[in-house]
Amino acid sequence: MKAIKLKTERLVNPLGIDIKQPSLSWICQDGITQTAYKIEAVSDGRIVWNSGKVSTNKMQVTFGEVLKSKQRVSWKVRLWDEADTVGEWSEEAFFEAGILDATQFVAKWINPELVCDPSVHKPASYLQTTFKAPLGSQARLYITCHGLYEAYINGLRVGDFVLAPGSDTYNKKLTYQTYDVTELVKEGKNNVQVILGDGWYRSCSGVDGERNLFGEDIALFFQLEVDGVPVCISDEKWQATQDGPIRENDMQQGEIYDARKERLTSWHEVKVEDFEITHFKGSNSVPIVEQERFAGKIMITPNGETVIDYGQNLAGYVEFTVNAKEGQTLTMTHGESLDENGNFTIENFQDRKRHKEGEIKQRVELICRNGRNHYKSKFTIWGFRYAKIETDIDLSTATFTSIAVYSNMEQTGSFECSNEDVNQLVSNSIWSMKSNFCDMPTDCPTRERAAWTGDMGIFIETGLFFADCYPVVRKWLSECRLNQYDDGKLSIIAPPNNQTSQYAGMLASSVGWGDAGIIVPYTIYKRFNDVRILEENYEMMQGWYGFLENRAKQINEHNPIGKENPYAMYTIDSGVDFGEWCEPGVSAMAAMSKPQYKVATAYFARSGRMLAEIAEVLGRSEDAAHYRDAAENAAKAFHFVATDNGKIHSDRQAEYVRAIAFDLLSKEEVKAAAAELNGKIIENGYHLNTGFLSTPSLCSVLAEYGYQETAYRLLLQDTMPGWLYEVKKGATSIWETWDGINEKGEVSASLNHYSYGAVCGWLFAGVCGIQVENERIKIAPQPHKLLAYAKAVYQSSMGEIVSSWKYEQDQFFYEITVPANAKAEVCLPDGRHEFVTAGVHHF
Repeated sequence: MKAIKLKTERLVNPLGIDIKQPSLSWICQDGITQTAYKIEAVSDGRIVWNSGKVSTNKMQVTFGEVLKSKQRVSWKVRLWDEADTVGEWSEEAFFEAGILDATQFVAKWINPELVCDPSVHKPASYLQTTFKAPLGSQARLYITCHGLYEAYINGLRVGDFVLAPGSDTYNKKLTYQTYDVTELVKEGKNNVQVILGDGWYRSCSGVDGERNLFGEDIALFFQLEVDGVPVCISDEKWQATQDGPIRENDMQQGEIYDARKERLTSWHEVKVEDFEITHFKGSNSVPIVEQERFAGKIMITPNGETVIDYGQNLAGYVEFTVNAKEGQTLTMTHGESLDENGNFTIENFQDRKRHKEGEIKQRVELICRNGRNHYKSKFTIWGFRYAKIETDIDLSTATFTSIAVYSNMEQTGSFECSNEDVNQLVSNSIWSMKSNFCDMPTDCPTRERAAWTGDMGIFIETGLFFADCYPVVRKWLSECRLNQYDDGKLSIIAPPNNQTSQYAGMLASSVGWGDAGIIVPYTIYKRFNDVRILEENYEMMQGWYGFLENRAKQINEHNPIGKENPYAMYTIDSGVDFGEWCEPGVSAMAAMSKPQYKVATAYFARSGRMLAEIAEVLGRSEDAAHYRDAAENAAKAFHFVATDNGKIHSDRQAEYVRAIAFDLLSKEEVKAAAAELNGKIIENGYHLNTGFLSTPSLCSVLAEYGYQETAYRLLLQDTMPGWLYEVKKGATSIWETWDGINEKGEVSASLNHYSYGAVCGWLFAGVCGIQVENERIKIAPQPHKLLAYAKAVYQSSMGEIVSSWKYEQDQFFYEITVPANAKAEVCLPDGRHEFVTAGVHHF
């Protein structure tokens, strides 16, 4: 048996982490059961930790020493199998600490702009310096900025992190990167160039289009060391110019690039600034990198415009080459769709009344030099599939490419079945996840670009199947903690992406959204059996639940139920909630205008139960008892205010789904509720009418209580509202609304939101039955003849799990793969329960 896929903090060979006792993990190859492991860790040529032979089947352990600043550790593992036979050593992995002692930061903040003018879009700044380096064994660059940076040493790019240093609440936390630049630094004289752009720090932001969200400056912090000794730091010796080719740059609006200015001139001094460094944070997540590329095809639309179709709606930017005469221009505007007449449009993601600059442009303007012109975006990112071109340049030899840009997450899940539309739905969901996981999990890459708590709360189960998003979500949770209110409310968007209080305060009270602060860590813990995610977020979870408890104590005298409710102190019937949100046929804003006591009280019960379990895991038994008591009283309150002695009366499917999924009914009541839900969906022509919060659980609730056919018919519904409607309309990503492109071809709202793609979690956990919880695997497929076959593959933290089935001649055939060092409980629809060990099994 051999250990493979060694990771530190779920990262592959990370540089610059600031976790002093990181978690080490691996998976097993060959053999049946790991019975023991031994880890050997080396630093500076000597063994710094030897675990000895540890008898356990655990594949995750905490590093046995405390990291020092800049310390590099190589480690390897060997395993003993079920026969107590020792295997060969794994290949070596490594991790390296960043600067853990702030006194070791000796660089200075430098501002390349001598004049502050917050009212305009500005050119990118180019900074340069030279330094002499001794002959050394290793060189490290520690770098961050206000804005975005791209660094070069001796003309070669440093790393592949784009849009660095990433997204933060910059006034409270600023991530720096650590790069191994040993191969770039030479003995003697070296040249450095850094380009700075506006970035999240001061670009137009969100639907409001506000700029300078965190400051009006841009600034660089740069510290390059050879063998631990600084040899080049950002200081007053650097020079800067704003007379380079990037004339404007904005994350949302785009770039203006003048190729005639590629030879840099007009250098001047820089300003040394007294900006903060104590809030620096090491990179404990994955970088944002360039990913898939799509060649563009030129088309002429009915109105005569030249448009490029890249074939895939994505988040990213473009690269293109044209031959032109000096001074000719090419303007590209990027959008998600064509309109009902087949013409280019950006109208679906505009809100011109709110946007401070009138509209979201997503635009590139290239001013050409004579001959070949090559352009690739640096400091912008958009959501798009199409681009409208305005130019008099001959495009017959031009080439255009779109580049997907997102966090470098390993794709861990795949699903395929006999229905190609369902396969496309899965592809669309994966693409919407990719498009919205650019350092933070946002809602759309066009209009809002906001890391909403509610979206993550409903998608986390599915997201963990699709990709190893643990590092990205963990970083986002740290932003949620930073932006929590003193009274326990959670900001509904973190990091913030506007300056107004429109989304703050009052709306931060909303259940479902704030509850993501409990749901997300709880779900990650269950999937990875990693207690640290609970420890890191426990105080935040307590704060949110304490806020809910205080809300429940505020009795709404205008609610007639409140006057006779024996559980009034556990009923949330005051304050503002989004509610179910975006239910077909229901005005979302009208729903918000009245107390959403059924939704709020249900979440009060559900989150309390989760928090009680979390407290128990953390050894906080008194807390656990308190939350358990609050949750059970909230469940009784829900039963009183939302049911008639256990019976639900509603034409809204969400009322049933929520009560069933949250386990708020007795066994007999839940059977009756599931039957009624099934009947209502059939009456509705196998269409859903659930909203944002309940839709992800709809199919799983039906299938769990024996209504597989209805669940499958819902999944396969290709008229609106239904998941396959957008597939039939040619979607390559998930839409924000069910009718993003209506039957007339009219386009509205964002066409790249992952939220409704959460149904794909049921394809893995329900249709193919893969369920992983606290290092226990259960495979309980829910097949139906409406599909001829289905197969899910999941690269879990325990190894690869495969579950597939096919239907032939009135029989279902199952093939299940269990990874090494794991057992699985197999539950088949005919009632069989078997426990199987590693290997391939057929039923």
